[in-house]
Amino acid sequence: MSAIDDVKQKTDIAEVIGQYAALKKAGRNLTALCPFHSEKHPSFFVYPEQQSWHCFGACNTGGDVFAFVMKKEGLDFSEALHLLARRAGITLPSRVAREEGKEEKEKFYLVNETAAVYFQNLLLNSPAAARARAYVEKRGFSARTVADFQLGFSPDSWESLKNYLQEKGQDEKTALAAGLLVAAENGRTYDRFRGKLMFPIRDVRGRVAGFGARVLDDSLPKYVNSPQSPVFDKSGTLYGIDRAAAEIRKQDRAIIMEGYMDVITAHQNGVTNAVASMGTAITETQVNMLKKLTRHLVLAMDADAAGEEAMLRTVGHENTLNSEIRVVVMPEGKDPDDIIRENIVAWQKLVDAAVPLLDFVFARTTPELDLTAAGGKSLAVERLLPVVSGVNDPVRQMHYLQKLAGLVRVDLNTIKASLSRLKPSPARRGISAKKPDRSVFPAFTGRLKDAREEYLLALLLNNPGLKTQGEDLSAYLENSENREIYFTWRDCDDPALLREKLDPAIHDHLEAILRRTLPAGRNDIQQRYEDCVMELEKRHLKNFEARRAEILAMEAASGGAGADVARLEQEGIEPSTRLRDLEARKGQKRKPAPAVRTRR
Repeated sequence: MSAIDDVKQKTDIAEVIGQYAALKKAGRNLTALCPFHSEKHPSFFVYPEQQSWHCFGACNTGGDVFAFVMKKEGLDFSEALHLLARRAGITLPSRVAREEGKEEKEKFYLVNETAAVYFQNLLLNSPAAARARAYVEKRGFSARTVADFQLGFSPDSWESLKNYLQEKGQDEKTALAAGLLVAAENGRTYDRFRGKLMFPIRDVRGRVAGFGARVLDDSLPKYVNSPQSPVFDKSGTLYGIDRAAAEIRKQDRAIIMEGYMDVITAHQNGVTNAVASMGTAITETQVNMLKKLTRHLVLAMDADAAGEEAMLRTVGHENTLNSEIRVVVMPEGKDPDDIIRENIVAWQKLVDAAVPLLDFVFARTTPELDLTAAGGKSLAVERLLPVVSGVNDPVRQMHYLQKLAGLVRVDLNTIKASLSRLKPSPARRGISAKKPDRSVFPAFTGRLKDAREEYLLALLLNNPGLKTQGEDLSAYLENSENREIYFTWRDCDDPALLREKLDPAIHDHLEAILRRTLPAGRNDIQQRYEDCVMELEKRHLKNFEARRAEILAMEAASGGAGADVARLEQEGIEPSTRLRDLEARKGQKRKPAPAVRTRR
């Protein structure tokens, strides 16, 4: 028995979920108000026999105990596994290399923290920092704010920080790798940041991962950041996340701004759920970080071309978030920092009036076009249709197709025909246009034999060519460690690193899969792959049908007070049709089709 099996066997899903929701008996199962969203009638079900759960309400997601803990606590699979193992009193295999890596990273955090203390002391006390103090005062930052964000000053000297770190016993190589020092061609090292206002950049746990720095004159660039290091990646960092995380979770909303000044001003004035992307580009990594805290994101970028361009590039992240992103429409020539300092009430009204991102895109894309002329209409469709085609939610996509048709006053069917002629997006080709949400497991699952899943994984892991087929097969994998192996394989560019990227508790399971005997011959492999996926898809659909029928019967008996019966019946139409199609085409070559999805 593997360590994961041991954790499953000693963990009762009802007991775990019962710590977050008041469960009541409903036949052989249990029901409760969903712990993930507000509702008046119970739509959340726990199935003790299958050790699974599902929300039939607004979430429309489900899974096993790992999925629940991942979603509720904002953890990844490994973190959820170790949490449940501790609760069950089970010792998991250790990752010595990972611990060594942790110790190495701690050196970076420590040298950065040492530098942050040095910079702040200079800002507060050094005569050389008079200009920096004047700038901070001009921005209206209080002494409390300066302390909270640990603002600092780097002296206009080549080796001041270097010497200070040496006095404090910090390793020069670590300071160099952290980006605090720079190596010259002759091998000598010197301070990277000189004569600047310093902003320590902390991770969600409050550790200093890097620095931002602002010049105090008119030179360019105005801002510079630490370079990439083992603990700092600008694209995966949000300024202020350490101070904002708790309030984001509490308010169930995050406000994303552009820069340090915006965030500091926001927090000083009570807008404590604000973070900054430290530039104009918002990345998928940043969206995934925030998704653990909330699915309600509000963009408050500067009212300039760069800010608007950033918002246009954010449209694709709505699929990652599986929620509508909203935009604060800024008055011309005003930044969030300006408005918050001038009138916090006006700022709050702007946030409350934030518009859906796609509505903002529509408004900013077409104003200069003559929509009464054929050329203008054609240009509007050319610019907006590709954006709308990337929307995964079919209801939202149809809403914006109708909006586009109304905007250019063209029949909706004509717009649909244009949509079908577009080059298929990754999502339409069956390739996931976003990294899957590992906290959402396929719905309607039970503890079935996993031989087919493991055989499929063996085919994938031993035949790299199958990766190019691009299908998202995650919904067909019901075993949590199989899903984790699949996701890691999907995200891993180098197959040799797969084992290293997995938690040690999964290593035995991975080795067992890799040892499976497989047929020889490319053609045989391809056919076996297609047959295996078809069988898994049929199982997935049959499980969906069975559980949906069970819930429909329960809802009908209770008068439909819980989940919406009509919606459940509607959701079953496409899966039922697909299942009949698969049964009718036994022995024929399989055509990829979307799996039954849960809203994320």
